[in-house]
Amino acid sequence: MDIKEIQSLIKFVAKSGASEVKLEMEDVKITIRTGSTTATPETTIVQQIPMAQAPAVPVAPAPAAPEAPAPAASSPEPAADDSKYITIKSPIIGTFYRKPAPDKPAFVEVGSSISQGDVLCVIEAMKLFNDIESEVSGKIVKVLVEDSSPVEFDQPLFLVDPS
Repeated sequence: MDIKEIQSLIKFVAKSGASEVKLEMEDVKITIRTGSTTATPETTIVQQIPMAQAPAVPVAPAPAAPEAPAPAASSPEPAADDSKYITIKSPIIGTFYRKPAPDKPAFVEVGSSISQGDVLCVIEAMKLFNDIESEVSGKIVKVLVEDSSPVEFDQPLFLVDPS
């Protein structure tokens, strides 16, 4: 299963209204849980596991047990002055890293000038590290995600001032 298939599965589950979907295949186990009050997934777990003898299991919605809501991805108070900024969003789900390695400096900091094509961060998805490149030029105003934290598809990562 590739990233595009996983992303479309997440969108399908969000639109279907199911609260939880589990999918187990030969070498991949995916659990998608959505909150009862929102239409977008709150928690997405993608885990690769060795499953040599198990056949594929069909996707089946299951009731979710009440659980604490996930922390908000971004602050819900977008100020009027934030409207002039461009939001760079995650193209995939995975784990967000600001540095190429633990002993290296961060790709960008608040105040850094960036150009189109510059690497801003990496997102690890299924043991693959994906460089996230800027599609705009400008200056980093705010980093919206903590280092080494999980991110979802289309989650805001950075605010960029294009001027």
